[in-house]
Amino acid sequence: MRRNLLLSTTFLLCLFACKQAAFTPIPSENPWKDNYRSVARMEDYRQWGTYNVHDPACKKFGDFYYMYSTDAIYAENQKEAKEKGVPLGFIQVRKSKDLINWDFVGWAFPEIPQEAVTWVREHADGKGATNIWAPYIIKYEDTYRLYYCVSAFGKKISYIGLAESDSPEGPWIQKGCVVKTNNESVMNAIDPSVIVDPATGKWWMHYGSYFGGLFCVELDEATGLTKVKDDQGHLVARRANYKKDNLEAPEIIYNPELKQYFLFMSYDPLMTTYNVRVGRSDKPEGPFTDFLGQDLKDTQNNFPILTAPYQFKHHPGWAGTAHCAMLEDNGKYYMFHQARLSPQNQMMVLHVRETFFNSEGWPVVSPERYAATKKRTFNAADLVGEWEVLRVIEPLHERQLEAGQILWGEGELKDQEWNKSFSINLLEGGLTGLNEMWSFLTEKQSLKLNLKGEELNELFIFAGQDWENEKETILFTGLDSRGRSVWGKRVK
Repeated sequence: MRRNLLLSTTFLLCLFACKQAAFTPIPSENPWKDNYRSVARMEDYRQWGTYNVHDPACKKFGDFYYMYSTDAIYAENQKEAKEKGVPLGFIQVRKSKDLINWDFVGWAFPEIPQEAVTWVREHADGKGATNIWAPYIIKYEDTYRLYYCVSAFGKKISYIGLAESDSPEGPWIQKGCVVKTNNESVMNAIDPSVIVDPATGKWWMHYGSYFGGLFCVELDEATGLTKVKDDQGHLVARRANYKKDNLEAPEIIYNPELKQYFLFMSYDPLMTTYNVRVGRSDKPEGPFTDFLGQDLKDTQNNFPILTAPYQFKHHPGWAGTAHCAMLEDNGKYYMFHQARLSPQNQMMVLHVRETFFNSEGWPVVSPERYAATKKRTFNAADLVGEWEVLRVIEPLHERQLEAGQILWGEGELKDQEWNKSFSINLLEGGLTGLNEMWSFLTEKQSLKLNLKGEELNELFIFAGQDWENEKETILFTGLDSRGRSVWGKRVK
């Protein structure tokens, strides 16, 4: 009798301990606030960190991740900057050791290169060339190559230049023009991204915008300029109505495990419904196909769609979630992109997202920004609880656009443009609160979920920060059968 009592007590203690061991969200303070009005003055630039980031490019050199971005500044005041001796220039430079805390290094250039200014203004009636956009960084032997673009807004009058340095922090020496375009050109010379073919050693640059689409041109390895002088390359992606349907910001990476090149691109207006799509190819120069096997040149809207404006509960939401950079670091992948704090969509904040590749070889990104979360392995019991789920879909509202951008005064999102979260419960026994099924593959850390009649077969489960509720929690990400992102986070 006593032996049975001891066994029963042991069983109950074990059962209690097992239930107690199941993961629940843990309070965890965010590393920084989203609203940065308090440090928006010109003299506060060293506190900007993840603030005022637009069109980022990121690479790891030595112990540091270096980021270069368009010199777009919320509440910019050039007169105030000059009066206070702030070294306001062009191309913002930051560095970090952990992808979370970023030190503002300064600006790459003291002025816009004169050759670029001359080209743009000679072809745009003396206008344009007031800023440097969308830099890209890559290393060649012991030299750092910084590509950049100068343009006249809303026109095909643009210039992609190259500068070099023996340090990622400069100083930079101008090396000249890579590609330049004018109103007679088919394409627009902005938004460069460079890739090296590991098999052939050939260098390729992708670039372009809503004007004509995205193009790819071969570069000379030794100079970093085009292999053939004045070559503008070939078309790799475009949309049907290039004056209205925005397409820009190509970012090309190679996944050696999949032996595939992935071309990320941004759709729609940058202040509101900006969103990231992706295609892939077995060659860096293309052709690229999408989730449904369509060529990116076929002018269909392409999928997967990875990011778009979204709003979890207890937060005003994020718009303009695109123009991405991609980074591979020891087999892990990360996406970097700007996001605009709603509802005004004026403040630009860096988002860094863990990226995974599913069994069909498509990338998916975390629903939350990267933070210093403890790496964990989960089991089915950890997933039992309340979740917020969000479906990332394409914008459904038709806007009146000019040159791919919103008209003045339409900078806030409309209700139809938001991707908002909803709640579900994962119950013990593999049922949801909607009386649908779910199951968890511990070995693969993968969730299978029936959601409102749709079967989602591969949702990656991992630990992450719930920024809206300031807790360490469980996240999931994946694609539905149509190539739309599905995001989730456990909230209770």
